Amino acid sequence: MPHPISTTYLDVQAARALAALPAAGAFDLTPTEMPCPGFDFVTLYISYNEDAGATDGAVDIRIDVSPDSTGAVWHQSTAYSVGLVAAGADTISNMQREELSYQAVGADAEYWVYGPVDLRGTVERMRVAAQESGDVANPGTCEIEARFQ
Repeated sequence: MPHPISTTYLDVQAARALAALPAAGAFDLTPTEMPCPGFDFVTLYISYNEDAGATDGAVDIRIDVSPDSTGAVWHQSTAYSVGLVAAGADTISNMQREELSYQAVGADAEYWVYGPVDLRGTVERMRVAAQESGDVANPGTCEIEARFQ
């Protein structure tokens, strides 16, 4: 697949550097803004390591996108559920803003992939915020790498 800018410019970006999650279960206050004009997809490579003193550590992530290259307006990704279809009646489908949650299964760092997320070349900027959602008194560490194509 051709790269809209170059093979080294924006293809791989640090969405979140490896660091402890904010205290008390708060989301990152200033998630990294990643320029991504012209890209069709992004895949997130995520690592989470629960704190050694934690019980039931978990991390939530929230994906925000903007169709504008600057500004303060962000749109959160959504979950969509198609309603039941019946002849002669309109269908009501549900849509809601989405957060993604991952709960640790062990004490060691865990790694997983989310995506690809379809951008269709319509997103100018993206950011990913994270929060400790398990043992909020003992936040773990999280790192997220974004690979665009």
